[in-house]
Amino acid sequence: MSGFVQEFKEFAVKGNVMDLAVGVIIGGAFGKIVDSIVGDLIMPVVGKIFGGLDFNNYFIPLAGQTATTLAEAKKAGAVFAYGSFITILLNFIILAFIIFIMVKQMNRLKREEAAAAPAEPPPTPEDVVLLREIRDALKK
Repeated sequence: MSGFVQEFKEFAVKGNVMDLAVGVIIGGAFGKIVDSIVGDLIMPVVGKIFGGLDFNNYFIPLAGQTATTLAEAKKAGAVFAYGSFITILLNFIILAFIIFIMVKQMNRLKREEAAAAPAEPPPTPEDVVLLREIRDALKK
């Protein structure tokens, strides 16, 4: 059993696992920021343009409900909540776009670093090294 615990400990403290954990935590916080941007800033404007103040309350009742809000309609039966879907879809598009820009920027920085780094000369072939050793031995 201690072998299993030791193996898990080695796995858990590797750099990649820790980096992943940090990424998940930051991603969760970043997701909340994007949720707020979409829900509190973008969707009210979009809702106002399309004639309503709360885009999340756009739904089609499937059980004959007469409720005016999505929460009330869901309590009364099935609903086709297309407003919520559009909000979540817009949230995904914004998040995907931001991640795309970040990855694109990281790739650009990596290319610049690679171009700026001095190129190492290729290793000398083994036969050339051997010939140099023979030459040096003959000079003595």
